[in-house]
Amino acid sequence: MEQKILALFDQKQNWTLHEIEATLHLRSTNDFVQLVKTLNDLEDQHVLMNDHHHYMRMDTNQYIVGKLKDISRFEWMVSDGVQKIYLPKHKNDELFVDDLVLIDRQSKKVVRVYEHTIQELTGTMVRRKKQLVFRSDIDYHCEFKLKTLDPSLRPGTKVVAQIIKYTRPIEIRICETIGKENDPGVDVTSMLYAHKVRMHFNEKVQNELKKIPHEVKEQDRKDRIDLRSLITFTIDGDDAKDFDDAISIEKKDSGYRLYVHIADVSHYVQTKSAIDREAFARSTSIYVCDRVVPMLPFVLSNGICSLNPHVDRCTLTVQMEIDQTGHCTSYKIYPSLIHSNQRCTYQKVNQLLAGNMVSEYARIKEQLLDLEACAHQLAIQSKERGAIQFETKEPVILLNEKGKAIDVYEKQRGYAEEMIEQCMILANVCVANCLHQAQLPCMYRVHLKPNPEKASTINTMALALHLPYDIMPDEIEPKALAQFLASLEDNDAYPIISMISLRAMEKAYYDAACLGHFGLALEEYCHFTSPIRRYSDLVVHRMLRKYLFEKQDRKQVSKDMHSIDQQAKHVSEKERDAIAIERLVNDYKKAEYMQKHIGKVYTGMISGVQKFGFFVELPNTIEGLVPVHTLIDDFYSFDEDTLTLQARSQKKAYQLGQKVQVVCTGVDVPKGHVEFALTTSQKCEKALINPSLSTSVVT
Repeated sequence: MEQKILALFDQKQNWTLHEIEATLHLRSTNDFVQLVKTLNDLEDQHVLMNDHHHYMRMDTNQYIVGKLKDISRFEWMVSDGVQKIYLPKHKNDELFVDDLVLIDRQSKKVVRVYEHTIQELTGTMVRRKKQLVFRSDIDYHCEFKLKTLDPSLRPGTKVVAQIIKYTRPIEIRICETIGKENDPGVDVTSMLYAHKVRMHFNEKVQNELKKIPHEVKEQDRKDRIDLRSLITFTIDGDDAKDFDDAISIEKKDSGYRLYVHIADVSHYVQTKSAIDREAFARSTSIYVCDRVVPMLPFVLSNGICSLNPHVDRCTLTVQMEIDQTGHCTSYKIYPSLIHSNQRCTYQKVNQLLAGNMVSEYARIKEQLLDLEACAHQLAIQSKERGAIQFETKEPVILLNEKGKAIDVYEKQRGYAEEMIEQCMILANVCVANCLHQAQLPCMYRVHLKPNPEKASTINTMALALHLPYDIMPDEIEPKALAQFLASLEDNDAYPIISMISLRAMEKAYYDAACLGHFGLALEEYCHFTSPIRRYSDLVVHRMLRKYLFEKQDRKQVSKDMHSIDQQAKHVSEKERDAIAIERLVNDYKKAEYMQKHIGKVYTGMISGVQKFGFFVELPNTIEGLVPVHTLIDDFYSFDEDTLTLQARSQKKAYQLGQKVQVVCTGVDVPKGHVEFALTTSQKCEKALINPSLSTSVVT
């Protein structure tokens, strides 16, 4: 239908609905319904537009589609990435921030509002001129009018407001009360609400939870291999409460038999149940500094689905035979029953591996040392394969009893974390291989080769740093890049090149097609090991159960592949949303922490350079902007090729990786922004780039 419709617009520009219907010779009501649906889809895709009389093909030379940006109390701005158009607010009363709109370039008028993307706001009730009014957490440069006022509301109450009318003033109603603005956690809760994070489980979910057992029943043991005699343990963070995975290992003459046991969530969460629908809507658990917003209710994620110590649990096990050189020679995947003997923490396992006595792990010490030796061989094979190791930092934000940030530092990783990572990657590989080779449906984890244009930034920076790098951007392979990065580990340039390389990578996502994983240098890869917190893994479990364990008819394969193709798009989008909100909360709490450190001097590394200034990252992972207007000793221009700010009259520049001394000059906590300025007197660390580009830090 779509191609037939588009072909009509090759004949003439404007068509009425009646003309399209007659020309396509539609005969039935179903045909007409399909026509209208397709026309609406083409409008939503911005291929066609409708002026309420005619349909016409979108002329990109005449129209702009974009989101409104609030740039002042008087103006909106919309851009298509090339051209910017400014609209007066007083002539566009029905618009609001982030509205997706269609603009006529010539008349600068709004032709259509596709979507009001912001429908709810968070804010605080405040008293103004003896009246209780709503003050939004974000300054939208507009007034708000409450349709009705709940008499129970008090000043200082954090609330969620729903927009009723996009007028001036914006008409709203209070739809939920969050709590008192200074109560612990209310600030983070407000941010989660503002970004439409689902935090409550509905009544249907609660009713289904009542029917789920709190312990493994006799019927649950049916058709499972009993592995309770194996010594089994979990290794997680100190504060973890949900345990997706457990490990067993046996040393053999030929190498090792490694068991990765994963919580059998699919046994308890049935397809299309209320719990499943809610899990799909969330698609992932969200981890912020003061809480977890779970994909599954805590009754499941911390209870019957969690591989807690000293209780039986239903699992799916990947049993792998690994030779002495770290090659997986064979594997089996099957439903199982386990009994975890010990809940271990990364911190204590790292102590044990360092040779310290950890008495509570005495019973499993031999297994932990065997796992260390096995993981070491797996890591060698990973390196040989060409898996890329990037230098990344993860923050830890400590809060006091009032929910305020009192410390920020970089999370430290030991070998225990790498051991588990190697085991999980191998289990994921085995599952992906199993489903792919059998031509069965799977939701794959995909990481594509970098776009040549992005990859060329590595060449540019390597050239600027006089580093031997001869990989062509359109021929880049993971092993060559991994070897190049490994060769720089003792070089001052390593942090810069690692940062540039990571930013040049494509974003990983989920797909029904097996397209490989560039970063891990794997042709087949999926996520299988975290079904408590990732919906993608639950989908993979269901495909194993349906086709491998229960051996159901393969007539459904095509249908399942199509379903997974649709699910993968949603799951990928929700993953991006979760990452964004986690970063947003982190930035907010980092700015809150820095609020009490304004005026303090730090030494940091330049982590980003733009025409408006450069970002400096401190050792504790906090990042702040040094605005270009504060560099008053010279005029600086941005060199996009070398990613530097170059002084006009001196041989000075600021570049990625350069160490500078800065003072914190201000913060904007609601926006999560930190601002730095260079100290008036400082010494430059060793210059890394071509002396012709830069010789020192500006003093």
